[in-house]
Amino acid sequence: MKEYVIGLDYGSDSVRAVLIDTQNGAELASEVFWYPRWKAQKYCRPEINQFRQHPLDHIEGLEHTIRAVMKQSGVSPETVKGICIDTTGSSPMPIAEDGTALAMVPSFEENPNAMMVLWKDHTAVKEANEINDLARSWGGEDFTKYEGGIYSSEWFWAKILHVARADKEVVNATHTWMEHCDYVTYLLADEKDLKKFKRSRCAAGHKAMWHESWGGLPDAEFLAKLDPYLASLRGNLYDETYTSDEVAGHLNEEWAGKLGLTTNTVIAVGTFDAHAGAVGAKVDHHALVRVMGTSTCDIMVSSAEAVGSKTVKGICGQVDGSVIPGMIGLEAGQSAFGDVLAWFKNLLEWPMDHLIMESTVLSDQQRQELQAEVESKFIRTLAEQAEKIPLTESVPIALDWVNGRRTPDANQELKSAIAGISLGTNAPHIFKALVNAICFGSKMIVDRFEEEGVKIETVVGIGGVARKSPFIMQTLANVLNMPIKVAESDQAPALGAAIYAAVASGIHKNVIEASKIMGSDFEAEYVPEPSQVEAYAKLMEEYKALGSFVEERTNKNK
Repeated sequence: MKEYVIGLDYGSDSVRAVLIDTQNGAELASEVFWYPRWKAQKYCRPEINQFRQHPLDHIEGLEHTIRAVMKQSGVSPETVKGICIDTTGSSPMPIAEDGTALAMVPSFEENPNAMMVLWKDHTAVKEANEINDLARSWGGEDFTKYEGGIYSSEWFWAKILHVARADKEVVNATHTWMEHCDYVTYLLADEKDLKKFKRSRCAAGHKAMWHESWGGLPDAEFLAKLDPYLASLRGNLYDETYTSDEVAGHLNEEWAGKLGLTTNTVIAVGTFDAHAGAVGAKVDHHALVRVMGTSTCDIMVSSAEAVGSKTVKGICGQVDGSVIPGMIGLEAGQSAFGDVLAWFKNLLEWPMDHLIMESTVLSDQQRQELQAEVESKFIRTLAEQAEKIPLTESVPIALDWVNGRRTPDANQELKSAIAGISLGTNAPHIFKALVNAICFGSKMIVDRFEEEGVKIETVVGIGGVARKSPFIMQTLANVLNMPIKVAESDQAPALGAAIYAAVASGIHKNVIEASKIMGSDFEAEYVPEPSQVEAYAKLMEEYKALGSFVEERTNKNK
């Protein structure tokens, strides 16, 4: 009898499910659900970097996508052996004492502080700075040292501390907090004891300062110096964490009924999308896997012997088992990648949205057709024109920090900048400058790994940008001066989650073996162009100079 698993991948804008054949990694069915409340930007205030999501978007997406792949494939429910969930992170949410997401509790349904605090929410910059200052000055263990030595406003404790100070009603009604990947796993699993429930090693180690060397989470004395609430909360969180090849439970009766599956289906411990994506792309020693979407996550694995006691500065953590059990997972990334280009697109579309689309000269049908045509051609046309601009022509220099800087050296207070604009600068010039910027930001990460003694021999790109934009990928190869392979799968994170599910279900012995059998092949490779490499190296120095100037001014204005 054939055996199948489901990978459920929660991104920033949508969730997708894939049904995978465990014998060969073939995708039998897939389905995507776009979050309706998020699409309407409910509970968000971009002007203060507040980005919240309602768990109903996630719950509705869960039911829709899994039911859809079961219907499309026609496979028997008994043949679906396991499910694993991956999500964005750090994206924590408050949970009531009975395990209900607080936003699902009457009187909290419309309160943004009761929602999931999405990874890109930067309302906790002040709190992150406090954590960093305390870690260096309190006289005890530096709990940030395995997280690059700098704690970010994108992460667990900073976000909770911000909500605790902003909304006492929310924290008084909250029993514990869960990362998104833990919450959805808990929702499906039959283990309902919050204290016994298996939390994700990936989420805890990279974002919550969990480390085995100090017995788990930061101790209560340290947390109390930040806020007494954090010290009291610690007792309602967890001590142990688990890797995603382990069983969190079995599908409970309620959700088995909703999804058309059986209670024999194993629910694996949850994980983050980038780590699952690396597994889906067959991550191995000395390979940097770039998960390229709205932001990027850069994932590597290394043996414990190779890393030893060394801590890598300025990255997003090094955690035993976060990617492949038995190996150290290392994470870095950019707070904005595709979002840089999306910002520019939205900027240029403003006149169309507010003038052309509101014009009485056009009929409703003409407006709709025009909007659809522009949407389909916008980025492609800009890329085609930008690609034709030679590097000998004056192109502005831009920074990729439109959403702050994640790595190297997290600083969410930084802003983007563009220099070198003249009367000859047009939209394709600025688009090219922004593409260069996101590639230069990638180069800064690669350089940091190599400066810290982490060897990179192979670069693998996964995600929509990697597969759909040859211009960006060729530019990236030229900037990095390294070949870049592109994974064939459209859904590498969901595929990686399915691989974890196959191991947790006992179908494959371990993640490495399963990934070799089920992981994605590669569909393209971009090789550096010698004539371009030197020119980009000179532009890179201008990028660094502009970055130093902006960072210095930002620090002076604090």
